[in-house]
Amino acid sequence: MSQYDVIIIGAGPGGYVSAIRCAQLGLKTAVVEARDTLGGTCLNVGCIPSKALLHATHSLHEAQHNFADMGLKGKAPSVDWKQMKEYKSNVVGQNTGGIEFLFKKNKIDWLKGYGTIEAAGKVKVGDTTYETKNIVIASGSVPSALPGVEVENDKGIVVDSTGALDLPKVPKKMVVIGAGVIGLELGSVYARLGSEVTVVEYMDAVCPGMDADVQRSFKRILEKQGLSFIMGAAVQGVEATKTKAKVKYQPKAGGDEEVLDADVVLVATGRKPFVEGLGLDTVGVKLTERGQIATDAHWATNVPGIYAIGDVIEGPMLAHKAEDEGMAVAEVIAGKHGHVNYGVIPGVVYTTPEVATVGATEADLKKEGRKVKTGKFMFMGNARAKAVHQAEGGFVKIITDAETDRVLGAAIIGPAAGDMIHEICVAMEFGASAQDIALTCHAHPTYSEAVREAALACGDGPIHS
Repeated sequence: MSQYDVIIIGAGPGGYVSAIRCAQLGLKTAVVEARDTLGGTCLNVGCIPSKALLHATHSLHEAQHNFADMGLKGKAPSVDWKQMKEYKSNVVGQNTGGIEFLFKKNKIDWLKGYGTIEAAGKVKVGDTTYETKNIVIASGSVPSALPGVEVENDKGIVVDSTGALDLPKVPKKMVVIGAGVIGLELGSVYARLGSEVTVVEYMDAVCPGMDADVQRSFKRILEKQGLSFIMGAAVQGVEATKTKAKVKYQPKAGGDEEVLDADVVLVATGRKPFVEGLGLDTVGVKLTERGQIATDAHWATNVPGIYAIGDVIEGPMLAHKAEDEGMAVAEVIAGKHGHVNYGVIPGVVYTTPEVATVGATEADLKKEGRKVKTGKFMFMGNARAKAVHQAEGGFVKIITDAETDRVLGAAIIGPAAGDMIHEICVAMEFGASAQDIALTCHAHPTYSEAVREAALACGDGPIHS
């Protein structure tokens, strides 16, 4: 038996970040991972490959629609789908290889295989049982199943997000079930590639739970980009043949069952914690009603010496949330103080334009009885956004406490929203007011000026609106 201070199950963003921090804090660390490459879902079949395809297809869109306007004349590029997928794979390889380098640099052992917890302090991988003082479960999540829909990625007709990243060819017609982040990002990819994309969503708005102003504007923008939406529809089932599929759905408001024809159906109805095979029943680790691992404020389970982080516990299923928890639990195990501010975790949709949010929504705050004040600035008033054909429809919205002016939340839909949101995150982390942002000099011309203008709108008013 081998002795470790920490064994982490799962090498995704939560697991590998936690391992590196544990090693930096002087703990002898090992990570259990069955994939041939490190990085988990995010780096292998999630965040990174999807962003590569989003970038490639956005470049295609620019060439097809905006190059001529900028004086860039010539034949628009054609799509070599095989080469685009190779580009995506190369990006994945660079990132996963980088994690393997960091493991070697920090002297972290990679235990290849699936891990089962035999008892507190014992993890079995293959035929070997390893002893450890602490176990961190960071096994991530898998796509959720939808009743009446059988996903078969290898056939390329009814697929989940993993299968959608590696379709044999670009479909003529694609139906996306679910108008959340994954569905809209991958739907955007294929719409730019020329697919006729229809999104079917059970709720009445895209990106459920997001700021209502963003939901409305976002849907309108995506519709202008060619995506079609069927809202308030409950999918009853999918019938697939060798080359086609039929999606049956029932309008929530009533009426006859409808049918959509598709070459490919993407099931993007969320994800669920991956806890199968971990041996949680054997050791008595408690789960929540939703199948998540129950933890306390220090990410500890009810079994001493066993912790859990990331998608397997409560909270948003976001890579950066898992990373924060990974660092924090390492600090706790090392006898220090680990901290995650769950009120300041941003969320981003990497379409064009990007959508980013942080903190509470205006609707949620009003439900709590909070008196709030909002400042909103449209990107049509931002010179930089106009210069890159991304001014239409987007905005920055800042929500503050009506009495103290303290920033409570924000939403951005526009160019580089996923980067700009962090100015708001830092402001919220330090308890800043909208006036603090408004009084901070912002370089011109930048997209970030829109953030300052929204902050000014919380006071006497913006300049360029």
